[in-house]
Amino acid sequence: MRRKRPTPWIHRWSRPFIGAIAVLGAVETAWLTAIKQMGQVAAICPTSGCNEVLNSDYAYAFGIPLTLFGFAAYFSMGVLALGPLAIRAKTDASLRGELEDWTWLGLFVGGTAMACFSGYLMYLLAFEFQDFCPYCIASAVFSFSIFGLTIKGHEWPDVGQLFFTGAVVGLIVVVGAVGIHANVNTTTAGTAGNTTTNTNAGPAITTTSGESEMALARHLQQIDAKMYGAYWCPHCHEQKQLFGKEAMQLVDYVECDPQGANARPQLCNQANIRSFPSWKINGQLVRGVQSLESLAERSGYEGPENFKHEFPY
Repeated sequence: MRRKRPTPWIHRWSRPFIGAIAVLGAVETAWLTAIKQMGQVAAICPTSGCNEVLNSDYAYAFGIPLTLFGFAAYFSMGVLALGPLAIRAKTDASLRGELEDWTWLGLFVGGTAMACFSGYLMYLLAFEFQDFCPYCIASAVFSFSIFGLTIKGHEWPDVGQLFFTGAVVGLIVVVGAVGIHANVNTTTAGTAGNTTTNTNAGPAITTTSGESEMALARHLQQIDAKMYGAYWCPHCHEQKQLFGKEAMQLVDYVECDPQGANARPQLCNQANIRSFPSWKINGQLVRGVQSLESLAERSGYEGPENFKHEFPY
């Protein structure tokens, strides 16, 4: 009689490994989502680049934080990986076998989608932001690990069909990701020329300015500091709210979206603006919402600092 070939260890343990990684990813993304909702990203970021990336417009899709989508993806992968293991093989072997076969395809499709999207985000991190974000890299490691385990952790009967499915899923994810952020990528794509006369000014500033806000705005004006943004950008509005409507009239604000009021997209192109808001202070480009204390320190401001509104707004 022919001896039955032993099951490779990676096939026996791939589901628990995938489930464990999915739990870690779900915990990380749930935590980051809560932090973003509380406006405390700057407090948990070890680098300025981390804060800029997580607060940029690339960190959102349809106005929802990408971390929330990440949590949903990790949670789903955890359920697909660990769900069949909850069924005892001795009591209902046929049901467990059917669930395992069905969920492996789901794990592969989900793992492929997550790996492709993580690759896209790593591209943005390397070439758009050119900075370091440990939480982004950790999530990418989780995604690629899950993808690798779905490939090596199961004996796939038709590799050609698997490759075709993965190619289709990957193409859909990449095209979708680029489409989601197309508005971010094209907001600075205007042609050189005079200021436009569109009327899209965004939401009105509802806060008022104090003496310190006015003094800081005058100082930023004197040193030719500029704030770059877009009328639709929620973080830009937060930055304006910190100054108040009177002080913002003194700040040199550059509208980057060609459809915005008094847009100057050519200046945004020249300054290589990739996310909003961004500041150009003393020749240094700073991304993300900045507290007024931070702007005061970066700009060399020496006036009063009893600002009315605290960061995060």
